[in-house]
Amino acid sequence: MTIAARETTGATGPTPEESSSKVRITLEVNGKTCTGWAEPRMTLADFLRDELGFTGTHLGCEHGVCGACTVLLDGHSVRSCLMFAVQAAGHSVVTVEGMASEDGELHPIQRAFSEKHGLQCGFCTPGFLMSTSELLEQNRKPTEQEVREYLSGNLCRCTGYQNIVEAVLYASELMTYRRPSDGGTGGAGASDAGEEQ
Repeated sequence: MTIAARETTGATGPTPEESSSKVRITLEVNGKTCTGWAEPRMTLADFLRDELGFTGTHLGCEHGVCGACTVLLDGHSVRSCLMFAVQAAGHSVVTVEGMASEDGELHPIQRAFSEKHGLQCGFCTPGFLMSTSELLEQNRKPTEQEVREYLSGNLCRCTGYQNIVEAVLYASELMTYRRPSDGGTGGAGASDAGEEQ
């Protein structure tokens, strides 16, 4: 049963099909408090996808190698296939669904990947977007080599990486020229008067 279904029915505990071994987990996902039930062995990736409905988090290798399941936990990238859901209780998680603004305007990183064709099949894209978000939070103007090194933990079998690298560099430009008052969703061309030099 999904969270939306629980909120609709007013259910407060496990449904009959949920075993007594499940625990209640409350965490913040994309700025909203979410609660669900999971067995202690359930991964964060499965919890996000199957219990909470955030299917933008993809599962590839399930060994922490491909990076498709990357999310931000308290602002830091983690492989959600390697982390138990119970470990995330009380923490803040951002998934790819949390990048765009509520009115649907794409985040500059998403826009850059679209405009620079930094994706093909799109399966690995959520992981790349989340890793890029962390990179550009730490380093607003990375070099091409820094981008390649930072994203080396994310695998793509389609693009050959060149367009992904170009997209990240372009996203860096878009984010540099956003006004601080844009709150993270402003477009290119805005003044960067408030930026640190």
